[in-house]
Amino acid sequence: MMANSASASAPGKIILCGEHAVVYGRPAIAVPVSQVSADVTITATGCDLAIEARDQNRTVHFANLPADDPLAAIIRLTLEKLDVADAPLATIVIQSTIPIAGGLGSGAAVSTALARTLARYYEHELDTATISSLVYEVEKLHHGTPSGIDNAVIAFDQPVYFVRGRPIETFAVPRPFRLVIADTGLPGPTKIAVSEVRAAWQADPAKFESLFDQCGEITGQARSIIEGGYPDQLGPLLTQNHRLLSELGVSCAELEALVEAALGAGASGAKLSGGGRGGNMIALVTDERTASVEQALLNAGAKRVIITTVKATNDKRET
Repeated sequence: MMANSASASAPGKIILCGEHAVVYGRPAIAVPVSQVSADVTITATGCDLAIEARDQNRTVHFANLPADDPLAAIIRLTLEKLDVADAPLATIVIQSTIPIAGGLGSGAAVSTALARTLARYYEHELDTATISSLVYEVEKLHHGTPSGIDNAVIAFDQPVYFVRGRPIETFAVPRPFRLVIADTGLPGPTKIAVSEVRAAWQADPAKFESLFDQCGEITGQARSIIEGGYPDQLGPLLTQNHRLLSELGVSCAELEALVEAALGAGASGAKLSGGGRGGNMIALVTDERTASVEQALLNAGAKRVIITTVKATNDKRET
């Protein structure tokens, strides 16, 4: 059985703290960013499967995509999971407002929305954990050795506390808090950054293990503060995490300028987010400081600013 059409969406994400160290077994926290999303629709046409990525002005036929193309990979993996032998005779339309290579999880969001859409098209709901695992396989094509946090937070659409190799934990957020996300305008070369951190770690394991430990301690403290209902106290931890990421070698002049601009305008904390070397940074702000921090970031060269609120939730579970 299949429907005539189906659709699904997935949010962006931002890493609050713990990036890079999470690849080495330390915890990280990530939160969804609902202000941006990937939206996918599939419609039966009777013709060979075509894929329209409208924001990239790209139309391709599934049969012509190489096996390691991320779109081909998530389609193939999902069809295998659904026990469907042949690609559907349909058109898939992908539209996304998530900046590419900016640390907001664009690739994982597209894969998540696409997997859900295909499942609904065949009138079968895949559970969230299964979708997350499928997307993780595709993330390997994007990032080489991904932590798994992007697919987790986007598929579950909730704040997550993530330790590689352990069950994913969502956790309670008694009080909402606001983040300002600023885009440097530079693509964040996550795969390269992750690879170079690995090379540096191999060259000086003692130094980098210490830095990873400190990042992990910050993440643990951040979770306690959020669960305790005091997110206004997160600021110094975020700034401290940024300094450690700079020591890891994944910052750049543009990110440093935005962090300093945010702090100078009254943000209680600021840091790069994601792979680094470009992409986005985040700042923790109060309602009163939001406008001034946003303007300061634009004045300092940010190409785009997104204001998001991490919503309150009482959910706390392992998945």
